[in-house]
Amino acid sequence: MTYAADRDGAEATVAAVRDLGGGAVAVHLEAGDPASAALAVDAVEGGLGPLDALVANAGTTADGVALRMPDAQWRAPLDVNLTGTFRAVRAVGERMAARGSGSVVLLGSVVGTHGNAGQVNYSASKAGMIGLMRTAARELGPAGVRVNLVAPGFILTRLTDVLPDDQRDALRRGAALDRLGTPEDVAGPVVFLCSAGASFIHGAVIEVDGGLAL
Repeated sequence: MTYAADRDGAEATVAAVRDLGGGAVAVHLEAGDPASAALAVDAVEGGLGPLDALVANAGTTADGVALRMPDAQWRAPLDVNLTGTFRAVRAVGERMAARGSGSVVLLGSVVGTHGNAGQVNYSASKAGMIGLMRTAARELGPAGVRVNLVAPGFILTRLTDVLPDDQRDALRRGAALDRLGTPEDVAGPVVFLCSAGASFIHGAVIEVDGGLAL
């Protein structure tokens, strides 16, 4: 379990895993730091042993209208969402390939395939993650490492909790299932892709959006 700023949240998750009889450690990872991913992998493998799966879920937004967006605002999501994910895949992929097995799951977004007004930088970062995933799948597949991407729609999190009711209602109506997603809706496909049951799923984009993109 890695974290950037919310150490307490990470430690709470670790405690919950341990209460269920699992093993877990909380490790600091700064997606914008080129060396951080490799150091985090060292720390995790030192505490728990070789990694069987990577779920790359670090992300940030810096929304704004494309034609008025300064370069620094444009770069922020790309540095974290795309470059940070690349560094994590690089750090883990080499070790998995040497062992001949592993599963990498990237957390993208439906805006990476469909775009979203006011999120040109975020959309570009998530679209780039699809290219990253498919290229990594081609390169790592022969070594026995599977790489896939889950693309959620609008999910109920702390970020959506602050939205006005009318805005959340509009997002809900946009999904064919007439509801927003939950973290559990996303967790299920991620866990499946990490499992032996998904052993022949490779290079796939799995949209988990309640029919938003229909």
